Amino acid sequence: MTSYLFHGGRLLDPRKDELRDGISVLVEAGTVKEVSDRPISSTSATRIDLHGRTLMPGLIDCHIHVVLTEVNLRLLADVPLTLLAAKGSVAMRAMLHRGFTTLRDTGGADYGIKAAVEQGLFEGPRLFIAGQPLSQTGGHGERRLRTESEGFCACCSGLSWTGRIADGVPEVVKATRDELRKGADHIKIMASGGVASQADPLESLQYRMDEIEAAVDEATRWGTYVCAHAYSAKAIERAVTAGVRTIEHGNLIDPPTAKLMAERSAYLVPTLVAYDALKRRGPDYGLSSYSLAKNELVLHAGLRSLEIARAAGVKIGFGSDLLGQLQNDHCNEFILRREAMSAPEIIRSATLVNAEIVRQEGMIGELIPGAHADLLVVDGDPYRDISVLLGDGRNIPAIMLGGRFVKNTL
Repeated sequence: MTSYLFHGGRLLDPRKDELRDGISVLVEAGTVKEVSDRPISSTSATRIDLHGRTLMPGLIDCHIHVVLTEVNLRLLADVPLTLLAAKGSVAMRAMLHRGFTTLRDTGGADYGIKAAVEQGLFEGPRLFIAGQPLSQTGGHGERRLRTESEGFCACCSGLSWTGRIADGVPEVVKATRDELRKGADHIKIMASGGVASQADPLESLQYRMDEIEAAVDEATRWGTYVCAHAYSAKAIERAVTAGVRTIEHGNLIDPPTAKLMAERSAYLVPTLVAYDALKRRGPDYGLSSYSLAKNELVLHAGLRSLEIARAAGVKIGFGSDLLGQLQNDHCNEFILRREAMSAPEIIRSATLVNAEIVRQEGMIGELIPGAHADLLVVDGDPYRDISVLLGDGRNIPAIMLGGRFVKNTL
């Protein structure tokens, strides 16, 4: 594998609030070999003069659905899994070319998609998968219409990847073990109602405590963790008390619950851009009036949830949760957060914090010796103007994943 020596630019170290000038970075065998404020000597490396541009670690999105390719998820019932995988490959490539070199898929992507990326069959970011999310009957992962009974089957369509129903402790234990058997890196459960689902109130509390605890116990004994879709303070409290490690969305959190999260070292992964995009564009793609009404409730609470979590000392990750046609709004999450967080904090959430969430500290999210050479070359200073990360990679002339350029227009 080719070695590269980057010099003549500025380094964005997410542990610091200012760019560092005069830093050279040597990449060898897919990893960062050396980072120095003095010239690095290498006879074999290809020298790359950054001409004052910013060198930074690749971005990480910790709440994405690469194969949920429709805003109206019911339309996936008529999409075969082969076509869904092909569409997912296009979505992953687009995310990579926006600068996201790692994704945590929180429902849908399976081991086959992950293996296709690892084997070079699909071009995409590093992928950490949940497989099929677990839901109670009638919960956020339920896709049957009210007129459909137990005879409903979506096993051969894209709808099967949106969730699996597991009721009671024995079924939850079996489903958790089965998703881990199939290659899940973490387990996703639905702990409250949601926007996209059509049969459950947003404030509903889903899964009994013993069911949540069962999923957490199985995941923990496997050496991994549970993330939970949860909106209301009560839903978050129940999940965190039961041992859930990351809360997805969390828009309706309150200060006492945020304090509990901080005490339990639980992470929050907000997804503000999803609600903004659904309000503006959801009706164009068949989002129901019921979902739009629920979306309004969480949309206006989003920024406040960041402020509450930040004040309590909760570690805040970065997610987007955009479905299908809305995924080109991906990087707007950076802009929406500016009212509650500084640019360094936002970038830290999409690098260092998310690296912790996927349990890859020191390997991704920063450019240090021994880390994967996942990096971006950016025109401009993201700390001074975070909007340079928008535009589908327009201001990112070079992207490297594991020491290999996937884009290089320098």
